[in-house]
Amino acid sequence: MTSTVQSDGIPSALSDVLVSTKLLSTPQIDSVLQAPRDAAKTLVATLVESCNVQEEPLLQALARVLHLDFTHLAEKEVDAAVRAEVPTKVVFQYNIMPMRVENGTLIVATSDPFNLAMIESIRMVAHCSVQLALSTQADIAKALKRYYGVGAETLDELMQKDKGVLDIDSVTQMSKEDLENVDQEASVVKFVNQVIGEAVKERSTDIHLEPMENDLRIRYRVDGVLHQTPVPPQLKRFQAAIISRIKVMANMDIAERRLPQDGRINVRSGGSEIDVRVSTIPTAYGESVSLRLLMRTSLHIGLDKLGLDAADEHTVKKLVELPHGIILATGPTGCGKSTSLYAFLSTINSIDQRIITIEDPIEYELPGVNQMQVKPDIGLTFAGGLRHILRQDPDVIMVGEIRDLETAEIAIRAALTGHLVFSTLHTNDAAGAITRLIDMGIEPFLVSSSLEAVLAQRLVRTICPACREQYKPDIEMLRGVGFPEDRLATTKFYRGRGCDECRFTGYRGRKGIFEILVMNEAMRPLIIERTSSSTLKQAACAKGMRTLREDGWVKVCAGITTIEEVGRVTQEDEELVGT
Repeated sequence: MTSTVQSDGIPSALSDVLVSTKLLSTPQIDSVLQAPRDAAKTLVATLVESCNVQEEPLLQALARVLHLDFTHLAEKEVDAAVRAEVPTKVVFQYNIMPMRVENGTLIVATSDPFNLAMIESIRMVAHCSVQLALSTQADIAKALKRYYGVGAETLDELMQKDKGVLDIDSVTQMSKEDLENVDQEASVVKFVNQVIGEAVKERSTDIHLEPMENDLRIRYRVDGVLHQTPVPPQLKRFQAAIISRIKVMANMDIAERRLPQDGRINVRSGGSEIDVRVSTIPTAYGESVSLRLLMRTSLHIGLDKLGLDAADEHTVKKLVELPHGIILATGPTGCGKSTSLYAFLSTINSIDQRIITIEDPIEYELPGVNQMQVKPDIGLTFAGGLRHILRQDPDVIMVGEIRDLETAEIAIRAALTGHLVFSTLHTNDAAGAITRLIDMGIEPFLVSSSLEAVLAQRLVRTICPACREQYKPDIEMLRGVGFPEDRLATTKFYRGRGCDECRFTGYRGRKGIFEILVMNEAMRPLIIERTSSSTLKQAACAKGMRTLREDGWVKVCAGITTIEEVGRVTQEDEELVGT
C-alpha cells in the first residue's frame, strides 16, 4: 500500500487503481482528478458524490485492489488499550478508528486510503507501523460515538486547556457575560450544541443530564424509551461548566443551585426551529437537567397519519364537525395528545371557522389559526386566557390542558354556549376523564350535558422496516395477555431482529392506539348518578367501544407493532373491564 503512494498523498498509478475497481470509467476519474477539489472532502467522498457510485461497493473494490481488508465496525469489539494508542484529537481529525494490534502493527479503519499525511501522523503518535482497513464514513462515525462518546473531540480540546475546567465555586462568582466568554474559549458551547444536535439526529424528544457520584450521565428518550448515550469518561470534570452553559442559554439564574428552575431555549438544527424546554432540580451530586425538544415547524397532519383505522377515523370526523361540546384527549405525558388535537384542528380549519388556541407551549404552528402562549409570570394562565378568548367570537377553542377547576368551568361554559372545545386531561383511560372532571368539582349534570367524546390514547413503537421478520410466538403467552382467540390461527406475527437503523431495539417510529368513548343517552344518567369509571367503561364497551388493548391487537394483526409493545403500554388498562 505505502509503496504506491507519492509524497503528495496521491498514488502514482491512482487512475489505474481506480479503473481497476471496475466501478468507474477513465473519463469520470480524469474529470475528478483534474478538477479543483474541496480540501475538506476525501477523494473517495468526491468520487461518490460526482460519479454516481455508492461508497461501500467502491471501498470494497478498493480494498481488493490495494490488498487491504474491508470491515464492518459494528461487528468488532475494540479494546480500550488499542484506542489509547492514538490520541482522540488525531482520531477525530482524520475520522479513523483504531481496531487492533497484530504483530506490532496497528490496524486502523479509514474511509480515505490515499491520505499519506494521516498514515504518517498515526505512525508518529502510535510509535509503530500502521496498516489500513477500509470502512464507510457512516460506520466509522457510529463506532466513534460508541467508543468515544458524544463530543469526545471537544472535551479532548478542553482537557488540553487548564482554563477549560470550571469548578462550582468559580462559576457562582462570574457574571453571565464572563461565563459566556469562558465557555466560548473552552468549547463548552460547542459540546452543548453537539449534545442537542445529536439528540435531534436520533429523533429524541428529551435529553436528561443526570449527575452521578463519579460521572455525568446523558440519556436520550427515543420513541418513548430512554437510551444511555456514550460519553467521554472525563465528562464529570466539566459538569459545572456544562450545566451553567445550559442555564445561561435558558436565561436562568446560574448562581441558584438550591431550587428547581425552568427556562426555554430556541435553537435551529437542519433548517428547523426547535423550542427546548429546560428544567433543573437539585440532587445529591449536582443539578439534574432535563431538556424537552419541540419542533416548531408548520404542520399539516391529517387524521390518516394518527394511526386510526377506517371506522375510528369516520367517528372522529363526525365528532370534530359538531357545532358545540367538549372533546377531550387523555393519556400520560408524551402519548401524542397534542398531536391528535392539532390533527383535529387541521381537519376543520377553513376560512369560515374562527379557531383560537391557548397552549403551553405552542408546539406546532397552524396557518390560519390564532394561537396564544400561556405566560404565568405575567398572569396569563389557561383560565385567564380562556376567559378573554370567549370575547373574541370563536367557533372552535383549543385549551392545551385542563389543569384546575377554574379552567374546567370556563371550558364547560364555553361548550354550553355554542362553542366546540378541544382539550386534554391526564387520565389513564377514556372513562377516567369523566370521573376526573367530577372530582375536580364540576357538577355531574354539567359534564353530562357538555361532554361529547373522550379519546384516550397511547403510542406504541412500530416494528423497524429494515429488520422486520415473521415469527411464531408461544400460544400460551398470547392467551395469557388476552390476545383474541379467534385471531390466533389467522394472524401473522412480526418483530424486529435489531439493526443499526433502530439502535438494535427492533423498533423505529411510533403509532397511536386509541379508545374512543362517544357519549350516548344510556351513559348520561350514569354520569349524573356519579357512577364509577369502571362501570362507565363497561357501559361504553357494551355499546361497541374498543379498548386501548383491543385496538393494540388490531395493530399487531396488521403487522405494525408487537405483542410485547402493546402489553407494555396497556398493561393496566384492561383491569377495570368486566367479562
